[in-house]
Amino acid sequence: MLRRKSTEVSTESLLRGARASAALEGAEAHLEEVRSGHAQHPLVQGALRISGEMGPLVTTWRAAPRQVLARLHVLGARDLVPADLLGRPRESGTPSPEEVAARLDALSALLTAPSKAPALVAAAVVHGELLALKPFGTADGLVARAAERLTLIDRGLDPKSLVSPEVGHFERAEEYRKAFEAYLTGTAEGVAEWIRHCAEAVTAGARDAQALCESMQRG
Repeated sequence: MLRRKSTEVSTESLLRGARASAALEGAEAHLEEVRSGHAQHPLVQGALRISGEMGPLVTTWRAAPRQVLARLHVLGARDLVPADLLGRPRESGTPSPEEVAARLDALSALLTAPSKAPALVAAAVVHGELLALKPFGTADGLVARAAERLTLIDRGLDPKSLVSPEVGHFERAEEYRKAFEAYLTGTAEGVAEWIRHCAEAVTAGARDAQALCESMQRG
């Protein structure tokens, strides 16, 4: 099925991921509403815009991650904040803007430097850091989950974007929140708990893709 219809599977995976990512922000919608374009919540629409540009953004992600993060925010928060705030780091709040800038620099260095770290570990760290930093102050969850997926694509774990980790996070929403709280402690155990959760989310996303392929086979 993937040899014949990988593009269709990827498109559906991205749509399911967009719906799940928006739902994690509190904007739940039925999958058919999202597919038909009838789900009008700004976060759902933002998640769909992000999923629609995932392919082109992959080519820039490793070379210029800060640029891509700004673009993700422009797409995700278009209907949530004034136009002059789109893609711009927040100027107040916690962590402080200075700490956010420093940690984003470190994250960018991690993404642009050669590394033997497993793709899944890198993606989990990217996701966790962006959730923790809340760099824009709006739609940060959409940005963080999109960055996780971009990392999985770019680093070769899922080059055709067939797997939707967002679905796995949503199916385990309570675990997602608890694992993130553990990540925020900064301890080795807390970070490990977060990485395990992200691994389980990718596994769930792979199962979802397999079920989709089986459904398509049956017609």
